[in-house]
Amino acid sequence: MQVSHSPEVERQFPHAMLREIFEQPQAMDRTMDHYLRQGRLAPEVLQSAHRVLLGHERVVIAASGSSRHAGLAGEIMLEDIAGLAIDVEYASEYCYRSTHTLNNPAVIVISQSGETADTLAALREAHSRGLQTAAITNRAGSTMASEARASLPVCAGPEKAIPATKSFTGQLLVLYLLALSLAHQRGRMTLNVAGSFCAEARQLPEFINNALPVWQQQVHELAKSFRHASAFLFLGRGIHYAIAREGALKLKEASLIHAEGYPAGELKHGPNALVGPETPVVVLATRDVSDRDSVMRYSKVVQLLRDLKAQGASVLALANEGDTEIEHLSQHCVFIPPCNEYLLPLCEVVPLQLFAYEMALLHGRNVDNPRNLVKAVVEE
Repeated sequence: MQVSHSPEVERQFPHAMLREIFEQPQAMDRTMDHYLRQGRLAPEVLQSAHRVLLGHERVVIAASGSSRHAGLAGEIMLEDIAGLAIDVEYASEYCYRSTHTLNNPAVIVISQSGETADTLAALREAHSRGLQTAAITNRAGSTMASEARASLPVCAGPEKAIPATKSFTGQLLVLYLLALSLAHQRGRMTLNVAGSFCAEARQLPEFINNALPVWQQQVHELAKSFRHASAFLFLGRGIHYAIAREGALKLKEASLIHAEGYPAGELKHGPNALVGPETPVVVLATRDVSDRDSVMRYSKVVQLLRDLKAQGASVLALANEGDTEIEHLSQHCVFIPPCNEYLLPLCEVVPLQLFAYEMALLHGRNVDNPRNLVKAVVEE
């Protein structure tokens, strides 16, 4: 079911960042309209990507900033679903890495603008090494989309605010659909099973659209509890680590408050020394009850939350709807609609975007144009 907002609603947004957060359900719908036909993956749209990626067991993803965090989530999707071995590189470092680190990999570059200087340099370096390339961009006519052997567009529409929101969730969605398509092409998944996963993804925009007003109101109130925090730690396991990284980056960009994203299991290996009254912890504690690995990771996060509660930490948790255990173990809890392990990140990141936005407003920041930042880094 596709969702839409009336012009009257759109005029209520005081900032581009907030408007673009609320535009994410429609942006997801547009992206799926591009890649799906009658609920199935459209082979003609993905054909060029198949030519580039099939026949390779190893893939390098090169990206920067939020796009790299999408790549970190994509690493889990492509490895778990499609059975590929993935290496995620900082685009700015790719050109200086040994040409022998991987044997003839394919290369995927990810960029909102398709013009990011270091990512474009990585694409051209890959070509100089004779490698096959694909580009995931939010501008189908960008330099990267034109120069890569395959273009995988994100149909999020123009994004004006510097902090990436709808382009990021669009990148996650494209990577998810790509993983499903490659899994089918590699004989790891039947077309019917892939179609069932696509049908679940089709429901996501409606879920998020319905949750957005609730999340906005809740986050608006709970942000006041963290107004005097000087730093934040964001924690997640598995694919959720990528969203912890992205949540921390959004907070840094928008509110100018220091934040770091860590794998949850790394907290006790040093960062826990920072946890205190002025350094709250944001914990991604969702799960897919049908996925054994997800349930196991969740059990580890529950134990971590027990330990954090015992030491008196201030915790904001993201949990599945109806999870009373996580609600009991955290001072504040935001609930996420149920979905599979690989779609949960698309839900989780939205309230974290809203949290960054509300914290920025509390501190009087220019949310759409944070200091020292530009929308597209076109010079290294």
